[in-house]
Amino acid sequence: MTLMTPSPLDQQEDDEMLVPHSDFPAVEGPQPMEVAPSETANTVDAPSVDDTPSARFTWTIENFTRLNTKKLYSEVFYVGGYKWRVLIFPKGNNVEHLSMYLDVADSATLPYGWCRYAQFSLSVINQVQTKYTVRKDTQHQFNARESDWGFTSFMPLLELYDPSRGYLVNDTVLIEADVAVRKVVDYWSHDSKKETGYVGLKNQGATCYMNSLLQTLYHIPYFRKAVYHMPTTENDMPSGSIPLALQSLFYKLQHSDTSVATKELTKSFGWDTYDSFMQHDVQELNRVLCEKLEDKMKGTVVEGTIQQLFEGHHMNYIECINVDYKSTRKESFYDLQLDVKGCRDVYASFDKYVEVERLEGDNKYQAEQHGLQDARKGVLFIDFPPVLQLQLKRFEYDFMRDTMVKINDRYEFPLQLDLDRENRKYLSPEADRSVRNLYTLHSVLVHSGGVHGGHYYAYIRPTLSDQWFKFDDERVTKEDLKRALEEQYGGEEELPQTNPGFNNSPFKFTKYSNAYMLVYIRESDKEKVICNVDEKDIAEHLRIRLKKEQEEKEQKRKEKAEAHLYTIIKVARDEDLVQQIGRDIYFDLVDHDKARTFRIQKQTSFSLFKEEVAKEFGIPVQFQRFWLWAKRQNHTYRPNRPLTTQEETQSVGQLREVSNKTNNAELKLFLEVEFGQDLQPIPPPVKSKEEILLFLKCYDPLKEELRYVGRLFVKANGKPVEVLTKLNELAGFSPDEEIELFEEIKFEPTVMCEHIDKKHTFRGSQLEDGDIICFQKSTQVESSEQCRYPDVPSFLEYVHNRQVVRFRCLDKPKEDEFRLELSKQHNYDDVVERVASHLGLDDPSKIRLTSHNCYSQQPKPQPIKYRGVDHLSDMLIHYNQTTDVMYYEVLDIPLPELQGLKTLKVAFHHATKEEVVIHTIRLPKQSTVGDVINDLKTKVELSHPNAELRLLEVFYHKIYKIFPLNEKIENINDQYWTLRAEEIPEEEKNLGPHDRLIHIYHFTKDTAQNQVVQNFGEPFFLVIREGETLAEVKVRIQKKLQVLDEEFSKWKFAFLSLGRPEYLQDSDIISSRFQRRDVYGAWEQYLGLEHSDNTPKRSYAANQNRHTYEKPVRIYN
Repeated sequence: MTLMTPSPLDQQEDDEMLVPHSDFPAVEGPQPMEVAPSETANTVDAPSVDDTPSARFTWTIENFTRLNTKKLYSEVFYVGGYKWRVLIFPKGNNVEHLSMYLDVADSATLPYGWCRYAQFSLSVINQVQTKYTVRKDTQHQFNARESDWGFTSFMPLLELYDPSRGYLVNDTVLIEADVAVRKVVDYWSHDSKKETGYVGLKNQGATCYMNSLLQTLYHIPYFRKAVYHMPTTENDMPSGSIPLALQSLFYKLQHSDTSVATKELTKSFGWDTYDSFMQHDVQELNRVLCEKLEDKMKGTVVEGTIQQLFEGHHMNYIECINVDYKSTRKESFYDLQLDVKGCRDVYASFDKYVEVERLEGDNKYQAEQHGLQDARKGVLFIDFPPVLQLQLKRFEYDFMRDTMVKINDRYEFPLQLDLDRENRKYLSPEADRSVRNLYTLHSVLVHSGGVHGGHYYAYIRPTLSDQWFKFDDERVTKEDLKRALEEQYGGEEELPQTNPGFNNSPFKFTKYSNAYMLVYIRESDKEKVICNVDEKDIAEHLRIRLKKEQEEKEQKRKEKAEAHLYTIIKVARDEDLVQQIGRDIYFDLVDHDKARTFRIQKQTSFSLFKEEVAKEFGIPVQFQRFWLWAKRQNHTYRPNRPLTTQEETQSVGQLREVSNKTNNAELKLFLEVEFGQDLQPIPPPVKSKEEILLFLKCYDPLKEELRYVGRLFVKANGKPVEVLTKLNELAGFSPDEEIELFEEIKFEPTVMCEHIDKKHTFRGSQLEDGDIICFQKSTQVESSEQCRYPDVPSFLEYVHNRQVVRFRCLDKPKEDEFRLELSKQHNYDDVVERVASHLGLDDPSKIRLTSHNCYSQQPKPQPIKYRGVDHLSDMLIHYNQTTDVMYYEVLDIPLPELQGLKTLKVAFHHATKEEVVIHTIRLPKQSTVGDVINDLKTKVELSHPNAELRLLEVFYHKIYKIFPLNEKIENINDQYWTLRAEEIPEEEKNLGPHDRLIHIYHFTKDTAQNQVVQNFGEPFFLVIREGETLAEVKVRIQKKLQVLDEEFSKWKFAFLSLGRPEYLQDSDIISSRFQRRDVYGAWEQYLGLEHSDNTPKRSYAANQNRHTYEKPVRIYN
C-alpha cells in the first residue's frame, strides 16, 4: 500500500510531495471540474498513437498570468497506447505553489478494475537558463480511485510568477512531461505461501513501515525463539499484552497459509485506528519496540536477549597532541546511523564515522590541569553485535530550505561487510582481536517515495542462502540478488530511448526507491542466530489458543466457501422481543442479528428444520407456527403472514426463494407459540382472514420506559374498547385502568406515531397483521407537567433524535472533555446554550463550535459560523459519515461581533529595542490601514510621541508593499504574508531631490542549488545620498544593525537585479546603481548583504550576539 500523506497547508513543501490532486479539495465536498480553454500549444516527441512505452510531451501555455481558472488540462497525448494529459492549478491547489499532476485522460470511460503503471517526470522549463529548470520525478500505479498523481507543491508561485526568474517569459510558460509506461503485475492472484513458503502481513492503512520491520525481526530465528519464551498466561489478552500479541503474530506467520493481520499487535501498543493511518518511522519504531521488549524480558528466562543480539559499544575519545592527557567515554548502541550524503558506500560512511576531528585555534580543548590544548577527537568501536542494524540517513534537515528532504543519492552496500578491514581501523586498541567482524547481509529495508509519505517493504534471505524474498505487505515473492542489492542503491535510472529519431535526450529518472535500513549477521554467530525454532519453543497454552483460533478461522472460511449450499434461518420469538425492546431497540420489534440463527442445508425439508427448532427451544413441532417477515414501503420490518401448509412441505431453500428473492442467504421467521393456563404450549388457534395479529408495547412516562408486553389476535371489525381489559392485564394494570392507544407507524426518516380512536374498528384505523400498538395510562397524559416526555409520540421522537455528543476543547483535539445528551433537532442556539450551561458561561454567544473530520480524526479547518447550520445533525455529518465528536472554544468577545471584525496579526518592530512583538488587531472589516496604525499606537511603545508608523507586507524576507493608509483591511491576507509595522525614520521623511530610498536584504548562496540566491532575516529601507560610496553606506548599515567589527568584516555587498548579484567595491557610488526614486515596489532591485545565516530557524531565544536582522519574538495576545 502506497500512502502519500498531505502536510499541513501552511507548511513550506519540499520536492517530494506526491498526492492525487483530489486529496486537497478546494471546498468540502467534490470539486467541480472547471476545465477552461487556454491559448496553448502542445507537442509530443513521439508518434501520436502507438504503443510507445516512453515519450516526452511539451505544453506551451500562453497568456499565463491572465488565466482565470482554478484548474487547466493540456491536450491528450499517447504513451504506451494509453491516453494521458497534464493537469495544473495555475494559482495552486489551496497552497502557495504551482500544483501539477499527470492524469489518465480517459479514466471515466475505462472498464471496471483498470490500472496502469508509469514512471514520469514533470518539469517547468527555465527559458533563460535551462540548468534552473524545476523537474520532479515519481512513479505511480493509476486506477479509478487515483487517476491522477503528482505534486501539490511543485514550485512556489512567487518564483514562477517572478519574470526575473526565467520561468515566465513573454507571459508564456513551458511544461514538459516525460512518461514511461511499465507492465502492471496482477497483485491479487499471487499465492505467497504456495510460491515462496512464506506469508505476508496485512496493511492497516499506513503500517507498511511496521510490516517490513516485523518481517525482518521474525526472520531472525534467535529473536523469534526469545519472543516465544517470554512468559505469558492463558488469561492474557493479545490486545493488552505486547509479548502475547507478538507471540501470536509470529506463530501465525509460521503456520498460516494466508497473510496475517497486525491489529492485535497495534492495539497492544495502545494505538487507535488513527495511529494506524499515520505513517511513522521504521528506526523510531524499532528502538521503541526493542526497548519495550527488553523491559518485558527483565526477570524472565530470556532477559538480556535484546542486548545479546543487537548491542554493540563504541568509545568517544579526546586525546591531547602536546601533553599526555586522554578522555574516553564508553557508549552502547542498538543500531548505527550512517551518513548517505557525500558517501559512496557503507565503508565510506564508516570512514566518516571514525574520522578524527582536530580541536585547535579557537576550538581548543580544555584539558584538566593542562588548560587549553590542541587535541584529536573521534570515535572507535569496542565491539560490534552479532546482528548489526545500520540505519541509512536518507532523511536530513536542509537548513537552507528549512525543511526535511530525502537523499536519493546512489549509495552502495556489500553482500559481505568486513569491519576488520585495513588493519581494524574502525576498532579501538582495547577491542577483542579474537572476534572476526565479518558480516553477511540478511535484509534490506526499502523506502519508496518522498519525505512526506511513501511505502516500505523488505528484501530478506531468511536462511542466508542465495535466494532472496521480497516482503511487500500481503505479498511475498522470490527475487534475485540484483533486485535486492543493486536496484536499492538509489541514484538515477536511465531509460532506453525507444524513439531516437523523435527525441535524442535520454529519459533519466531519480530512483525514489532505495535502501533505508540494512541488517547484517556476523559469520561467526550465524549458527546461533539462524537457529531452529520448532513447536516445543511455543508455550502450550499459546499453541492451544492459536490452534483453536486457526480452527475457528478455517471453519469460517469453510462456511464462507459452502455458503451457497446453506440457508441461514433467523428465528425471532416473544422472548427476544421482551429482551430487546426498551433496551437495545425502541422501534419495530427485533434485531434479527441477536435472534437464534440456524445454518441449514438448502435441500433440507422444512419439517426437518422444525424438529431442529423443537430440540433447540423445547417446543414440540405441532405447537409451532412460523410467520414470514416483510419489509414495508415505509421501511419498517414486520411479521406479515403465517406459512401455509403447502409452504411447509417445501425445502428451506425453496422457501427462502419465496420469502425474499433479493437475498438468497437468509430466511427470517417469527415463531408464534401459544401457552395454556398451565403455561404449557398448546396448538396455535386457527387464524381466519378476519383476525389481525397485533404487537403491544407499554409506555411509562414517569420512568421514561418502553417495554414489550405481548401480542394479541383481534377481529378486524372489532374495536379497541373491547380489548382494553386484556391490554391492562398484559401491562399489569388494574382491569378498569383508563389507557390511551397509539399506533407506531414508522421511524425513518422521521417518526410517525398516531393516536388511535378506541371507538373506531381496527380495520377503520387501517390496522393489519404485524402492526404495533403502544399504550399508556390516560392519567399520565393529563399530568404532563411532571414528565419530560408525557406521551408515546413525544418519547419516540426523543429516542429517535437523541444524540450523545463528545465535546473536546479545540486546543486538545484528542481528549474527550465532557458529554452532553442532545437532540439531533436542536438548533444552533440550543446547542451553544447547553455547552455554555455546562461550562458555567453566562453568554452562549462566546462559544464557537468546530465540526469533526471523520477521515483525519481532526477538527475541520473552518469553525461553524454563528447560526451557520440549522440543526445538530448538520454539525455532526461529514460527507456520508456521522460522528459524535464536536470541538468548542470560548472566545473573549461574542461570535457575531467577531465575525464582523477582521483579525490581523501585526509584527511590530521597535525602533531601538531588539525585539519583535506580535499584536492581534481586531477591527470592523470596513476599516482602513490608517485605523490599524491608530489602534497599534495605543498598544506599542514608541521612541517618541510624534512617531509615525507604516505597515509593510513582507514575504520570503523581501518587502513587497507599503500599504496606503486608505486601503481597506478586508482583503489583506496575513496567512501567508507577514504584516510588519515600524516607525518611519526621520531621514526618510525629508528626502532630498537626489536622495534614493532603496531596499536592503540579507542573502546567502545555496551551494546545493547551483549558487541560487537565498534571502533571510529582516529586510529594511535605507536612504542613499547623492554620490555616497559603499564605504560610507557600510558605516551606516553596521551602526543600524549593531554588528561587531570582526563579523562585519566578513560580509560582502552586492547590487542585485533580477536575482543576480554584482559585487561592489568600497569606492563604488551606490546611488548610480539605483536610478528610480519610487522603489517601494521595486523588490527585484536591492542592495544585498551576503553573510552566513547563523540564526536558528524556529527558535527566538534571547542571544546576546543577535543582530536586528532577525529579532526575538514575544507574543502578548
